[in-house]
Amino acid sequence: MVDRESSVSPRGVLGWWGRSRTFLAQVRNELERVTWPSWKEVQATTIVVIITSILFGLYLWGIDLVLDRAARTLFRAFGAS
Repeated sequence: MVDRESSVSPRGVLGWWGRSRTFLAQVRNELERVTWPSWKEVQATTIVVIITSILFGLYLWGIDLVLDRAARTLFRAFGAS
Protein backbone atom coordinates (compact mmCIF):
# COMPACT_ATOMS: atom_id res chain seq x y z
CA MET A 1 0.00 0.00 0.00
CA VAL A 2 1.34 3.43 -0.91
CA ASP A 3 1.58 6.05 1.79
CA ARG A 4 -0.27 9.02 0.30
CA GLU A 5 1.45 11.58 2.50
CA SER A 6 4.91 10.55 1.29
CA SER A 7 3.84 10.82 -2.36
CA VAL A 8 2.53 14.39 -2.01
CA SER A 9 5.05 16.93 -3.18
CA PRO A 10 5.80 19.85 -0.87
CA ARG A 11 5.45 22.14 -3.91
CA GLY A 12 1.66 21.95 -3.59
CA VAL A 13 -0.16 22.82 -6.79
CA LEU A 14 2.88 22.20 -9.01
CA GLY A 15 3.36 18.70 -7.57
CA TRP A 16 0.56 17.41 -9.78
CA TRP A 17 2.86 17.63 -12.81
CA GLY A 18 5.29 15.04 -11.46
CA ARG A 19 2.50 12.77 -10.27
CA SER A 20 0.81 13.04 -13.68
CA ARG A 21 4.03 12.11 -15.48
CA THR A 22 4.51 9.14 -13.15
CA PHE A 23 0.93 8.02 -13.71
CA LEU A 24 1.22 8.26 -17.50
CA ALA A 25 4.51 6.34 -17.44
CA GLN A 26 2.83 3.59 -15.42
CA VAL A 27 -0.11 3.52 -17.86
CA ARG A 28 2.28 3.13 -20.79
CA ASN A 29 4.11 0.33 -18.95
CA GLU A 30 0.85 -1.53 -18.31
CA LEU A 31 -0.34 -1.10 -21.92
CA GLU A 32 2.87 -2.77 -23.12
CA ARG A 33 1.94 -5.84 -21.03
CA VAL A 34 -1.55 -6.17 -22.52
CA THR A 35 -2.14 -9.16 -24.78
CA TRP A 36 -4.24 -7.75 -27.58
CA PRO A 37 -6.65 -10.11 -29.40
CA SER A 38 -6.06 -11.01 -33.02
CA TRP A 39 -8.39 -9.75 -35.76
CA LYS A 40 -9.99 -13.22 -36.04
CA GLU A 41 -10.68 -13.28 -32.29
CA VAL A 42 -12.29 -9.83 -32.47
CA GLN A 43 -14.50 -10.90 -35.37
CA ALA A 44 -15.50 -14.15 -33.64
CA THR A 45 -16.41 -12.50 -30.35
CA THR A 46 -18.29 -9.73 -32.16
CA ILE A 47 -20.39 -12.30 -34.00
CA VAL A 48 -21.09 -14.13 -30.73
CA VAL A 49 -22.22 -10.87 -29.08
CA ILE A 50 -24.50 -9.97 -32.02
CA ILE A 51 -26.10 -13.44 -32.14
CA THR A 52 -26.54 -13.52 -28.35
CA SER A 53 -28.14 -10.05 -28.40
CA ILE A 54 -30.57 -11.12 -31.12
CA LEU A 55 -31.51 -14.31 -29.25
CA PHE A 56 -32.08 -12.47 -25.97
CA GLY A 57 -34.10 -9.81 -27.81
CA LEU A 58 -36.33 -12.46 -29.38
CA TYR A 59 -36.71 -14.23 -26.03
CA LEU A 60 -37.70 -11.03 -24.23
CA TRP A 61 -40.06 -10.08 -27.08
CA GLY A 62 -41.77 -13.47 -26.69
CA ILE A 63 -42.08 -13.04 -22.93
CA ASP A 64 -43.53 -9.56 -23.51
CA LEU A 65 -46.13 -10.94 -25.92
CA VAL A 66 -47.19 -13.64 -23.45
CA LEU A 67 -47.44 -11.20 -20.53
CA ASP A 68 -49.32 -8.67 -22.69
CA ARG A 69 -51.90 -11.26 -23.73
CA ALA A 70 -52.25 -12.46 -20.13
CA ALA A 71 -52.79 -8.90 -18.90
CA ARG A 72 -55.35 -8.17 -21.66
CA THR A 73 -57.21 -11.38 -20.79
CA LEU A 74 -57.30 -10.44 -17.09
CA PHE A 75 -58.50 -6.92 -17.90
CA ARG A 76 -61.27 -8.26 -20.12
CA ALA A 77 -62.27 -10.81 -17.49
CA PHE A 78 -62.71 -8.10 -14.86
CA GLY A 79 -64.50 -5.58 -17.08
CA ALA A 80 -61.67 -3.15 -17.91
CA SER A 81 -61.18 -2.43 -21.59
